[in-house]
Amino acid sequence: MTVIRSFVALVAGAVFGFGLAWSGMMDPGRVQSFLDVTGDWSANLAFVLAGAVIVASLGVYLSRRMSHPVLATSFDFPTKTRIDAPLVIGAAIFGLGWGLAGFCPGPAVASLSLGLPQVGIFVLAMIGGMIVHDRVTRRVKQ
Repeated sequence: MTVIRSFVALVAGAVFGFGLAWSGMMDPGRVQSFLDVTGDWSANLAFVLAGAVIVASLGVYLSRRMSHPVLATSFDFPTKTRIDAPLVIGAAIFGLGWGLAGFCPGPAVASLSLGLPQVGIFVLAMIGGMIVHDRVTRRVKQ
C-alpha cells in the first residue's frame, strides 16, 4: 500500500506542478501584477484561485460523503476551528511574503525546476523560516 500511496502522491504533485506552470503561477510577476491594483493589474490569479476553490469544494463535499479515504484509514480534518492570533499573524506573514516575493511555497518549489538563483534563495529562506518557527513554537509549548 505504501508504494501505491507514494505513486499517487507523485502523480498528484506532478498534476499540481503542471497546473502551476500552465496557469503561469510560477512567474512571480503574475502574482505581483494581481496585487498591484493601481498599476498594470491582471486578473489571472483570481481565475486560478476561483478554479482552486471549486476543485477544493468538490473534494470537501466528496470527503464528507465517504466513510474513509481510499488510501488511508481516516481523514485528517483540522481540529482547531477558532480564528486566533497565531493564525492571523501567520496569514499576515504569508501574505506579505507572497506579495513581496511573488511566491508561496507550492509555486516556489515547482519553480526550482527553472534553476533561477532567486528561487533557490527564496526556498532556502522559506525552509529556514519553517525551522525557526518549529523551534520557537516547541519552546513556547514547553
